[in-house]
Amino acid sequence: MEVTLAPRAAAIALCFVAGGVALGTASGLIPGLHANNMALLLAGAAPSVPGPSLYVGMAMLAAGVTHTFLEIVPTLALGVPAPATAVAALPGHRLVLEGRGPEALRLSALGSGVAVVLAVPLSIPVTRGMTALWPTVRANLTLVLGAVAVALVLTERGIGSRLVAAISFGLSGALGIATLDLSPSAPLAAGGMLAPLFAGLFGAPVLIDAIGGDGVPPQDDPTIATSKRSVLGLSGIGTLAGAVVGYVPAVSSAIAATFALLAVPGRYGARGFVVATSGVNTANTVFALFALVALGSPRTGVLVAVEATDVPLSLPHLLAAVALGATAGAVGVLTIGDRYLAVVGNLDPTRLSVGLLCVLAALSYLFAGPIGVAAYLAATLVGLVPARLGARRATLMGVLICPIALP
Repeated sequence: MEVTLAPRAAAIALCFVAGGVALGTASGLIPGLHANNMALLLAGAAPSVPGPSLYVGMAMLAAGVTHTFLEIVPTLALGVPAPATAVAALPGHRLVLEGRGPEALRLSALGSGVAVVLAVPLSIPVTRGMTALWPTVRANLTLVLGAVAVALVLTERGIGSRLVAAISFGLSGALGIATLDLSPSAPLAAGGMLAPLFAGLFGAPVLIDAIGGDGVPPQDDPTIATSKRSVLGLSGIGTLAGAVVGYVPAVSSAIAATFALLAVPGRYGARGFVVATSGVNTANTVFALFALVALGSPRTGVLVAVEATDVPLSLPHLLAAVALGATAGAVGVLTIGDRYLAVVGNLDPTRLSVGLLCVLAALSYLFAGPIGVAAYLAATLVGLVPARLGARRATLMGVLICPIALP
């Protein structure tokens, strides 16, 4: 290995990474806009961007990593239900209702930050192991994904919840089979059906439950009530779960987080959920990068865009972009998150929720045209099933598992 100093090249690369961080910050703070959608838009615009494709790839990765840090901010601030329905609320929303939103933001930043630090060294042995196992996994992918689906249902508590989980999985799977292969005409050429489907399945039900709620209550100080050792352990669990997402297709961060939480002691409650799921989301990017280099198969929308742009797979450059994106994302959560909660707390929750539902419909139209709006409405109905009947929302990932598992 030869180390050379190239100040001009380094300065240009940093400018591209800074641009990626800015885009990732914007997409992370806009509810309903997934990092994959931003990546595909970047891939469509990449040919017109002056500069080496490697730097464009660094910008994409920086945007994707920054997004995984910042997406917790609108998740906590928007769609907060009434206190009377807190039992059925998302764990992060429960912390907000208790006035612990600032603490949740910092727990998320720690979970994501530790995951990056742990994922890089772990990626080497994990990639070697998965390279050896991948031919077997690929040959039996239907069985692997079937086992994941069964595990999602059986790990629910009680027969009623398991029945609801099975119904949710089946309905979302049918929706995915019916829509994912469509190529709708839409204003944005780099769109697709995933944006309206995910907006309806995971975004709209939360906003609907927030209609008539009290919004964000006054928040307490940001002191973290969980020990450093606990945060490290929870982040480690999330990191290991993120490895599964990085290598096995259709196993999303939501599914990996669900299984990761089975290993989290119940005493950690919502705090354990926030740390572990944040670790899964961010570690996924690192492991998926190594999977692309080793297996030649992208596992996230960001890396699909990287591959489509013919980015040279130079790990030192791309990992540097990941590190810079992670640093910027952590700082962004701390500097933007509290203000975001305060601003949203002064808004009328019903008007805000209805407005955001309309925004999601508009995004669905931009990415997939009129068919996208219809898919968004259908997905919203399906997404309300587990939300209202007491099953995990992760069962809605049948929307991806079924189309991939079925020949």
